[in-house]
Amino acid sequence: MHSYGRQSNFTWNGTLRELSNYSCSERVRPSMAAPGSSSGLEVLLSTLQNAGDIESTLSTLNVLDELLSAGTDRRILYMISKGGSEALLSALVTTARTFSPNFTILLPLLHLLAKVGHRDRRIGMKAEKAEAVMLTLNLLKQNERHSRMTAACLWVIQVFCSSVTTATLLGQNRGLDVIFRLIPPYTTRHTRTVKAAIDAFAALLYSMANVKTAVAKGYVSGLLRLYEDWHNKDTGHEAVPIRLALLHCLQQATHCRFGRDALAAHGGMSLLYHSTQTCLASKGLESLVEPAVQLMRKCCPKCPLALTSDRSVYTFVLPGRPTETPPGPQHVGFEDDSDDDAENEEADCTKEYDDDLESDVNKLRSRPELDRPLEQLGQYVRLCPELQHDFQDLDSGSEVDDSSDEEDLLKGDFWNDRRSTVTHRDSPSRSPVDHTASTAEDGDRDVKGEPAEIHLQARDLHSHFLSSSGLKPDGHPSMVDRLLEKHGACIPHHEPRLYAAAAALTKSIPGYSILAFPDFWGHLPPQSKEPMAGRKPNVQRKKVLEDVQRLLSPEDIINEVVFDLEDPSNQCSSDHSGSLSFFSQFECGNLRKAVRIRSHEYDLILNADVNCSQHHQWFYFEVSGMAADIPYRFNIINCEKANSQFNYGMQPVLYSVREALEGRPHWVRTGTEICYYRNNYYPSQGWKICSFYTLTFTVTFRHNQDVCYLAYHFPYTYSALQSHLQGLQRSVDPDKVFFRLQSLCDTLGGNPCPLVTVTAVPSSKSWRDLHQMRNRPCVVLTARVHPGESNASWVMKGTLEFLCSSDPRAESLREAYIFKIIPMLNPDGVINGTHRCSLNGEDLNRQWLKPDSVLSPTIYHAKGFLYYLSSIGRTPLVFCDYHGHSRKKNVFLYGCSVKETLWQSGSKVNTATVKEDPGYRTIPKSLDRIAPAFSFNSCNYLVEKSREATARVVVWREMGVLRSYTMESTYNGCDQGVLKGLQTGTRELEEMGSKFCQSLLSLRRGTTPYKTRVMCHPALELDHIFLDHNSHNCFEDDEPPCVEEIEYLTDIFPKSKGNDLDTEVNGNTSSTDEEEEDEPEMNRNGRQHSLESHLCPHLIGQETLNIKRNGMSISEGQYLS
Repeated sequence: MHSYGRQSNFTWNGTLRELSNYSCSERVRPSMAAPGSSSGLEVLLSTLQNAGDIESTLSTLNVLDELLSAGTDRRILYMISKGGSEALLSALVTTARTFSPNFTILLPLLHLLAKVGHRDRRIGMKAEKAEAVMLTLNLLKQNERHSRMTAACLWVIQVFCSSVTTATLLGQNRGLDVIFRLIPPYTTRHTRTVKAAIDAFAALLYSMANVKTAVAKGYVSGLLRLYEDWHNKDTGHEAVPIRLALLHCLQQATHCRFGRDALAAHGGMSLLYHSTQTCLASKGLESLVEPAVQLMRKCCPKCPLALTSDRSVYTFVLPGRPTETPPGPQHVGFEDDSDDDAENEEADCTKEYDDDLESDVNKLRSRPELDRPLEQLGQYVRLCPELQHDFQDLDSGSEVDDSSDEEDLLKGDFWNDRRSTVTHRDSPSRSPVDHTASTAEDGDRDVKGEPAEIHLQARDLHSHFLSSSGLKPDGHPSMVDRLLEKHGACIPHHEPRLYAAAAALTKSIPGYSILAFPDFWGHLPPQSKEPMAGRKPNVQRKKVLEDVQRLLSPEDIINEVVFDLEDPSNQCSSDHSGSLSFFSQFECGNLRKAVRIRSHEYDLILNADVNCSQHHQWFYFEVSGMAADIPYRFNIINCEKANSQFNYGMQPVLYSVREALEGRPHWVRTGTEICYYRNNYYPSQGWKICSFYTLTFTVTFRHNQDVCYLAYHFPYTYSALQSHLQGLQRSVDPDKVFFRLQSLCDTLGGNPCPLVTVTAVPSSKSWRDLHQMRNRPCVVLTARVHPGESNASWVMKGTLEFLCSSDPRAESLREAYIFKIIPMLNPDGVINGTHRCSLNGEDLNRQWLKPDSVLSPTIYHAKGFLYYLSSIGRTPLVFCDYHGHSRKKNVFLYGCSVKETLWQSGSKVNTATVKEDPGYRTIPKSLDRIAPAFSFNSCNYLVEKSREATARVVVWREMGVLRSYTMESTYNGCDQGVLKGLQTGTRELEEMGSKFCQSLLSLRRGTTPYKTRVMCHPALELDHIFLDHNSHNCFEDDEPPCVEEIEYLTDIFPKSKGNDLDTEVNGNTSSTDEEEEDEPEMNRNGRQHSLESHLCPHLIGQETLNIKRNGMSISEGQYLS
């Protein structure tokens, strides 16, 4: 029971719906209730509209306010549903149109209308229909000197402006002028009314027509001067709500370009910056800082990127295409935020079903016709050597494929045999610099402690390590020979000379002649796992304010280009005194331009994918010439995605040459003050509506004059793959492992796309063993269709090494399956440092429906090979395409399910009648038990229309592979289990590759009719390697909203809450004279409104409340139950 404590107060017990027990013969409006069924609320509303005397009207208003104040918003919404807004508007119009309006009635009526109308989404249209809009504006004009009446009118106008058409109507009738005139310079009087005027002015600016009018009339300048005055004179910080309201007005006024230009032209950026600095020094002004910062971000002038063209520096002439570069910009909107076929973001919560899901059961179940003549499939017979091999001499070992040119190169002088058949579009290949004289001097030194070699500059690395011959001209061993002799052979499955041999055969567009040291020397994962980076509070704000300083103090900006792919004179030049040196012309490298902004700050621009002007994410570059223990800020300013794991603890990776030569050849996570946010750049020749984002991070280098490499993720080059495969081929036991390295096809760039076959050699030449081997189910694995997803290659490396190992589980897998592995579907993209596309400028994982044999040869032949396997009755048991994911944590699978897709899409098909083998969930469930990085709850099995041309869907639909997956590996880390809070390294990624193989053991019992001795080994039972990481309890969203606003166009001033407005209204009614207090009467938390009525305080002291209408009495205690 709710009671207000004062003897005379009206008491409410029960709900509004219980009032329907009372009937009345009162005439009511048809829109409110039907005759004979009027509720008590409807009686009150009818009484309000038809009351003929002041006392009855005031009593009715007070009762309504008591009823509404005592409960929650549900009561007000119920009143609105019963025509409460219309009744109040009608009463307002009736009262205001009398010859002499009674302000004793108008004031509480306006107060109640403000409270109710604020919760009525259609109040603006209702007010227009009742002709109350202009009437309220006229009341405001007539009562400008009456503070309380003015405030009441302003609140009602603010409520009406929830409708854009109503706000426009008011603007057309000089509403902006009337209200702006009510906003004074700094004052301590009538502050509630001042704030009401500012809030109403901001509400009017929700109409774009009003924004343009306000800008044209110079109100932006006026608002700036008002904000400056209130900021400077409010030394006691008592008018913070008013200052915040003025920022709201400025935010609304800058919704159009002219408003933003006006703010910048009238010194708004400087005013906001300096006032923000003042606010940062005072704890009580924190609420003003973020709105001011967002306003500055929004109003910073848009700038084109400092590029001659948005298109990639590298172009490749496509067969059958004209040689000219297509004219004009290509920007038709950046790529969608999904990283690949499986990156389906959470559906909009306002939709009941996802419109992108395929709901046509016939399309889901139909098997399309072959996309090529059946006779063409015969060419893939060669890719199944295990079916033709007779194993006549099992002791002679596996045959060596005749394509191992690397072995020949290793026998001779491979350093000078580098070749390139494809040329750079504009800039020539970088030639090595000869420093033989100085090297000879250094080579004779053998000082204890630090070797002389670790003091090399970047240019020395390029000339000696990676572009020189094995012997120097004087016949002495080169520095590379000495270093390899001293430090080499420390990394498993990596031989630097073998890598260099493979790189010598790799063909790139620029004709690379330099190898990156980390790729050449090799990488070992650090001994300890690396935690996710903590984010300092307000780090983005700090960076944004530094960016604003560029605009305000241009004299402090160096703005010097220190590296440019299109200008050979600016590539790793030592002409820039005191500057870092940059370089990226090596395999997988991506950095187009580096600009020195301040002494230790650099803007970096990434190169677009070949033959297009988009897809900026992957970066890999060399930096040298640094000083130790000094923080350097790097800003990559042309990222495209709307969010990134860099906002959630992810760090880029760094490799130090000096650390490597001292015995620590590690790629390590690095960087502090990392954040990712929208900036004010747009494409140099594109549309301004295209948005770029800044990734900023700070690196403090450990050594002076070191040579370091920075990358988005752990690089894995095509040459690394080739050398790794050569090493595996030499390391396997040919008596046990059938290992064949073949070429699926040549790429557009002329590089072979490797295909690996791995299975167990039959134990004998008997028909039984040969038959068992040739009838093993096939497992097809692919990776790296997107070049920037280097984590997929590390997972694949783990898969290959596990399958070729002597682990009993690997032996079991080889005896159970034939593995067909294409470890890199997009070699050209990987080589040339692209993020998503191949040389044709297209995403190869969107070409699987109808791949072009010329423009997408790897996809065309991979699909053809899968067709061939199906045509000979060897449809793969499992197909999995390895990918990387930039927006989520953990590792997870996406598969395909008819039933789940139909159910999720809201299809009318009764899914209970659809029969489907649930075996597609077996592998995810197994991985959830054995792989610490795997998250079962991140998996889904939905088939989307936008993904119908991806590998996962095509292989499932056209080849009938039930277990067709995409496996996504995070770039960041895990948020569950034993790896929670840790970033994934190459060790964890390789482990995931081996765990995927082990999960296939869960399918083995139905696929291995022979050779069960090894299968029964205790180590192979999944039940004994159960790993409880509780992923099955994680049903949270992928990421919470970023702690700081990534975008700057988001409305950071949400419309005021009902309780806030109620507090203001109640404060206005509590004053009994014209002179109100200096600040609003709010509760301590500023949100809870009083439960007592404040509409008619002079009536509260009466002993009883009586309203008589046609014999019905509503008095104190009447509604008690």
